[in-house]
Amino acid sequence: MKKEGKYYTTQDNLISCNLCPHNCKLNEGQHGICGIREASEGSLYTLNYGEISSIGLDPIEKKPLFHFKPGKIVLSVGSFGCNFSCSFCQNYSISKNLPKTQYVAPEALIDEAGSRISDGNVGIAFTYNEPSIWYEYVYDVAQLCSDKNLDMILVTNGYINLEPLKDLLPYISAMNIDLKAFNNHYYRTVCGGDVDSVLNTISTADSKCHVEITTLLVNGYNDSDEEVKGLSKKLSEINKSMPLHLSRYYPTYKMDAPATPIDRVISCRDVAKKYLQYVYVGNIANVENNTYCHKCNNLLIERTAYDVNVYIKEPICPKCSEKINIIL
Repeated sequence: MKKEGKYYTTQDNLISCNLCPHNCKLNEGQHGICGIREASEGSLYTLNYGEISSIGLDPIEKKPLFHFKPGKIVLSVGSFGCNFSCSFCQNYSISKNLPKTQYVAPEALIDEAGSRISDGNVGIAFTYNEPSIWYEYVYDVAQLCSDKNLDMILVTNGYINLEPLKDLLPYISAMNIDLKAFNNHYYRTVCGGDVDSVLNTISTADSKCHVEITTLLVNGYNDSDEEVKGLSKKLSEINKSMPLHLSRYYPTYKMDAPATPIDRVISCRDVAKKYLQYVYVGNIANVENNTYCHKCNNLLIERTAYDVNVYIKEPICPKCSEKINIIL
């Protein structure tokens, strides 16, 4: 569905989209880098309003969110398009192509999510492709949902300008933000963005909602001890209790480099743990991802894949009374 977009200005027959740091300047008929926002008849339009390409109930750990309502499920939805150009994109069939979609009005999506609460559903996760370029729909759903006892979750690359981010955050319960790397060369050449904009999003969001971080470790690109140290140290300056998920890369889309060795991912985890209280690894079978108290090492949450056992009833360690950064 085509709908007028938010956050744009016009000058000298140019449309300037101000939703993300690309700040695309468009002539009539042109699309932004995301492929979704179009200059038409002197206005900016979004082309994917309410257009859903993927929908399903997922374990919330799959987002991944380990410290937000563990053991629950969430209605997950995606559309199409992305404002990044990651050569390893796992969802390129919808981020870089025009998939088959179905229009679902905001009220209908909310009703669907609400009907699944008895199944353990906690809300709606905007995921699969980049939700920030689905902004108008996400905003409308989130605003309408503010009194429906449903959590709004974003799984995002964090590449969004501060004004639209701040306008949306009052309605968001949790975010998983991809921090692709800790160097701008990687961001520019592999992803098509910049690290500082994403760090600004992380810092801004962390003060308003629950935030967890995911970094996909690509061997030889962003997995050196030095870079993981810098990334983890920077996150610890924002919030040392912010969970970090270090995920193993596998060849996909345009990147055919070999999969990152498992021992490299584990080594990176050990480096990150020197600076952050909670570090997990992803895309590796049979690896321990339990949550322990960072102070006394008491087992708080036990995970075997998506089978989750929660041993606490409040965000406090029952053994030493240390406060735990978790929402139950």
